Amino acid sequence: MQLVENLKWRYATKKFDETKKVSATDLEKIKEAISLSASSYGLQAYKVLIIEDTEVRKKLQPASWGQSQIVDASHLIVFCNYTKVQPEVIDEYLELKANTQGLNVDDLSGYGDFMKSKIGSLPEDAVKAWTAKQTYIGLGNLLAACAELKIDACPMEGFEAEQYEQILGLGAKGLSAAVIATIGYRSSEDPTQNSKKVRKPIHELFEVL
Repeated sequence: MQLVENLKWRYATKKFDETKKVSATDLEKIKEAISLSASSYGLQAYKVLIIEDTEVRKKLQPASWGQSQIVDASHLIVFCNYTKVQPEVIDEYLELKANTQGLNVDDLSGYGDFMKSKIGSLPEDAVKAWTAKQTYIGLGNLLAACAELKIDACPMEGFEAEQYEQILGLGAKGLSAAVIATIGYRSSEDPTQNSKKVRKPIHELFEVL
């Protein structure tokens, strides 16, 4: 399976070649892979920021524990989850579903009411945690797509979310920074590229019941 070989190739790149940029064509492929990610109810209750601006990334670097990837990589990707899922978000999804699948939106009202009742019954912090989890599925697809395209990537939780939210003005948009990733091309000076992967043996990681 080529996917397995691609995943063996990838690693969390620590040092990028800042002179090499991901092409617009490849970036579109990565965006499509993220957009095709599974999400609860199909709501896609998150937004993905693609940050190219050098000055913005310089502001974000101190909030990212000073890590060089933030400024050296071709692109910084910020997965932002919705802090709330308002009823209108569900209504917009039902309209999109009806238009895409040639359905009558009124026929989806029961499904909509079900989602609203389930999500509406959750405490606000639980909703925020739930939407944040969705972003990691998109992150997984980003990593797999980059590996297939032989584009390096580094998923990163080492950042201060509140500072990101302030710098990027996320709070006013009802968003929270959940996880980030940098993409680009590894530097020949990155010593970690030659390290063997450290993974639990298959028989330890999996258990059949």
